[in-house]
Amino acid sequence: MTTPQDRRFEPRSTINTRGVVIAPGLELTCLIVDHSATGLRLRLDRNIALPDQVQVIDIGRGLAIEADVVWRKGQEAGLKQRDQSSLRGLVPSRLAAARDAFLRAGGR
Repeated sequence: MTTPQDRRFEPRSTINTRGVVIAPGLELTCLIVDHSATGLRLRLDRNIALPDQVQVIDIGRGLAIEADVVWRKGQEAGLKQRDQSSLRGLVPSRLAAARDAFLRAGGR
């Protein structure tokens, strides 16, 4: 049986950094466990069902990562990255909620 970790075609890097997952009606802190050029793995603070599409805020790097949730197992989730944008300075309106969450989480 193939595990989710075995399906990646890109090398992954362990980062263990603070993040926030946001979607309409949802704002949840998380740990970004690792990432690759095309995706990332999260450990959520609670066992909660995520919608199919989310934005993940990487607080340390000041990025909003738009992603599709491709797998879930307990408090972990694997995401396929669609796009990423800086949250420093002006942001497009689709990222206004992400910027607000970034500032609430202590981002600068």
